[in-house]
Amino acid sequence: MASLGHRGEHDSELQKLVHRMNPPRVVLDNASCETATVLKVDSVNKRGLLLEVVQILTDLELNIHKAYFSSDGGWFMDVFHVTNAEGGKLESKELSELIQKRVLDCFNEHNSRVVGVHSASESTSIEFTAMDRPGLMSEIFALLTRLQCNVVAAELWTHNMRVACLVCVTDQLSGGPIQDSDRLASIKESICRVLRGVSWSSTRAGTMDFSTGITHTERRLHQMMFAGRDYEAADGAVTSQTMVASPSTSSSCEGTAEESKISVENCRERGYSVVSVECQNRTKLLFDTVCTLTDMDYVVFHATIDSNDDRAYQEYYIRHADGCTLNSDAERQRVIQCLRAAIRRRVSKGVRLELCTNDRIGLLSDVTRIFREHGLSVTRADVSTKGNMARNVFYVTDVAGNRVDDKCIEAVRREIGQAVLRVAPTQSLPLPCKSASGKARFSLANFLGKPSQILSSLGLIKSCS
Repeated sequence: MASLGHRGEHDSELQKLVHRMNPPRVVLDNASCETATVLKVDSVNKRGLLLEVVQILTDLELNIHKAYFSSDGGWFMDVFHVTNAEGGKLESKELSELIQKRVLDCFNEHNSRVVGVHSASESTSIEFTAMDRPGLMSEIFALLTRLQCNVVAAELWTHNMRVACLVCVTDQLSGGPIQDSDRLASIKESICRVLRGVSWSSTRAGTMDFSTGITHTERRLHQMMFAGRDYEAADGAVTSQTMVASPSTSSSCEGTAEESKISVENCRERGYSVVSVECQNRTKLLFDTVCTLTDMDYVVFHATIDSNDDRAYQEYYIRHADGCTLNSDAERQRVIQCLRAAIRRRVSKGVRLELCTNDRIGLLSDVTRIFREHGLSVTRADVSTKGNMARNVFYVTDVAGNRVDDKCIEAVRREIGQAVLRVAPTQSLPLPCKSASGKARFSLANFLGKPSQILSSLGLIKSCS
């Protein structure tokens, strides 16, 4: 046993030595592509690094239009074509330095980044999942107000009749986190009663706990939805299987709501499973798919990402963490279901309402009560406070999930205040950057083992042909 311990320490020291001899490199290039900044990251590989880098770019509200990943052989290389929120290149020196600092911090195990809806030291974090129903959020926020909890931040997703929510609250009297264990137990018991509602089934009743705040907020929401099995279709058989009579076996299925096409195929001669995704393009799509594969314990060895107008194309070469490919059709089908769920969770459903006003105790309780009284259901919410200002975003439908009548929205605005609640226009992505070569998108299968062709297609080096 002692020898094993010494071997582990030796391996750790060897890894540190390799890291010092091959320090990570982060380069931002505005010359290689006419319409986007090319971000290149090279370093010794570590597990989960791809998700960390994508998470950083997503948190900085950057749009990723094209990308190539490779982490085979212990070396990590990422190439991203990115633009800012307005669709332009990253010309700001401050932003470039911030990106470099945050990415380099990923390689230092003592500088791990965690982004939450609010600082854990300033508030108490609550997380819960439940079967969704009309008025649920109104009940939760009203209960928190009665329990003398002030909501300072929250994020809520709904999908497939499930709801996942992270809420940060402070004590109304002290303005700080709630630390009394008896009071915390009382809050948990009260919220669980509301979540159960009329359902007493142990498999469908809601769950609630106090969050440790050590996981990225949106990643945690994905994990909570996954644990709640929201990927299991509520409308029956929405998946289909296609067996290919060849050395490679594949499963495929298509979703109708967002016209997504997802397939999983085993590439036996190269020892990978190939996951292909085609769907409507939107912000944070890459984070959602990489997050799902990572949390399902798959390792991405190679990948290409491309967007064309409003469509996005992703191709991942993966293995399970134990080195195995996806050998059963049931496993391949589960990956397809989970990726489809990850794509749909963040799709904005309903009218987007933006609330900006002075923060006060009970504000969310009053606003969601008015929504409920007018027959509105909250399908997604992003609640934040900065200083004394509350900046909240809600997506609302009617109780049947249909678009709300404009007259109803105007009635809600009059009651809440037309100056503080506005209907936001439908958001869309900036136009994706065009390939420097003008060529159509490519499959990594045609280039695997030919890095010069990959880099040429991405516009990083000139082709000699």
